[in-house]
Amino acid sequence: MRAVQITAPGASLELVERPVPDTPPGHVLVKVAANGICHSDAMPGAGMASSYPRVPGHEIAGTVEAVGEGVARWAPGQRVGVGWFGGACFECDSCSRGDFVSCQVGKVTGLTSDGGYAEYLVAPADALAAIPDNLDFAEAAPLLCAGVTTFNGIRSSGVRAGGRVAVVGLGGLGHLGVQFSAKLGFETISIARGSEKEDFARRLGAEHYIDSTTADVAAELKALGGADLVLATVTDAQAMSATIPGLAARGRLVVLGVPNEPLAVNPADLVMGSRSVAGHASGTAKDSEDTLRFAARTGVRPMIETYPLEKAAEGYDRMISGKARFRVVLTTD
Repeated sequence: MRAVQITAPGASLELVERPVPDTPPGHVLVKVAANGICHSDAMPGAGMASSYPRVPGHEIAGTVEAVGEGVARWAPGQRVGVGWFGGACFECDSCSRGDFVSCQVGKVTGLTSDGGYAEYLVAPADALAAIPDNLDFAEAAPLLCAGVTTFNGIRSSGVRAGGRVAVVGLGGLGHLGVQFSAKLGFETISIARGSEKEDFARRLGAEHYIDSTTADVAAELKALGGADLVLATVTDAQAMSATIPGLAARGRLVVLGVPNEPLAVNPADLVMGSRSVAGHASGTAKDSEDTLRFAARTGVRPMIETYPLEKAAEGYDRMISGKARFRVVLTTD
């Protein structure tokens, strides 16, 4: 099979030929149709993989090619996805508490095991999510990271039906966050830089738009009644911090992007309104499956650019440069 690997921290991506891997007990061999490129794919190059060479990629969509001994749920031909969650590790008591998100630290697709920059990969059976038939593989792939992160970030935030959700950013995560918020029935506010993005935000489902370059974001949010949830998809600490005074009472800022600078939080803004700030990781395979099913039913779709597998380095550079509109996807067809 063809695969794209990184041989050591700091090395470039390279296309190689590898044997198709065996399928051990409890695992599934997946034939990859599409794999989304994510900013987190920079981690192997930064020395964060468990070993090298490593095949990156954790937004994987394809079909089951073979199943290992003891696998009952999956069968050859089924449409499946594999995300950041690389299966439950069962090495601590998190799994017994149902806290599978904690297991992501120890078992991550593309970091502790080879990912989807290849024609085949092996994944634990509990890392797989079913992909609905009416969802294209290339569109399904980004939903297994950017999609589940935004969808799960909203539904696990505690915001109630009829609530007001503000999404900061209109990039790879933000354009999905606006869609999910609107389709979930929330009054949706898009916050981004520049008035030229307003029409696009409204087409995605935003009822309100705030241009952060000309407006006082917190004041605008207060004028609308305050945000019950702010979903921060950018990597700009200042843009995140500016929304906190605009939260409604008991409102929450959920941080999805990871800026290099710390957030600036006035404790009075938290205490006086019982507001809170929280971070959110992606989710389990079940969360990914819920995301895919919801997207298929409601029409939420990522906007993508596709590259063939042999041009993975070019696609990666396109993503890392910030020029992609909005997600880059590798295809093996």
